[in-house]
Amino acid sequence: MNASSSTRERLRNAPNALSALRIAAVPVLLGLAVTGREAAFTWVLVPALLSDIADGWIARRFQLQSQLGALLDSVADTLLLFVSIYGMWVFHRDVITSNVPVCVAVIGLWMLENGFALLRYGRLSSFHTYVSKVAGYLLGIYIGGLFVFGHSPWLLYTAAALSIVGNLEEFALLVALPQWRANVRGLWWVLAERRDRGAS
Repeated sequence: MNASSSTRERLRNAPNALSALRIAAVPVLLGLAVTGREAAFTWVLVPALLSDIADGWIARRFQLQSQLGALLDSVADTLLLFVSIYGMWVFHRDVITSNVPVCVAVIGLWMLENGFALLRYGRLSSFHTYVSKVAGYLLGIYIGGLFVFGHSPWLLYTAAALSIVGNLEEFALLVALPQWRANVRGLWWVLAERRDRGAS
């Protein structure tokens, strides 16, 4: 067994374990928000957000992506998103109230896309397109930064714009893909696959 294979074997369960830890962090974060403990909330939230970047990198770097991993990641991201928004509402309500259109557009489109995915496939979309991954990372960086450094308007608007574009792309993928698929790179690649099949 070479060094790369050995490392891959050691890390085989790491992405799913990190997703499971994010899920486990959600009730802790909820309890901290309800009891108004912002410092503790921040200390739990920031590592949870960073773990989302870590598990994706490990899965891609060592080719450990799986359907189960994609589903776990989507569930963890969904729960963490909602508890993060609740934490923002409790501790930084002014950011939400002064950016209502942005928040409604981002959250509303995300909920609609996943609602349609549940109707079409019976599960969350878990497409994990390049655009949606970058948008998710930026949103995570913005939310973590909000609790540590304060509000950064340009980062919020950049993350929100990418999130909206990513959700619109995923709506198109819901139409283009009759069966559920995880870890789709993006609409361009799906259409290219169709062209290749049609040419062969």
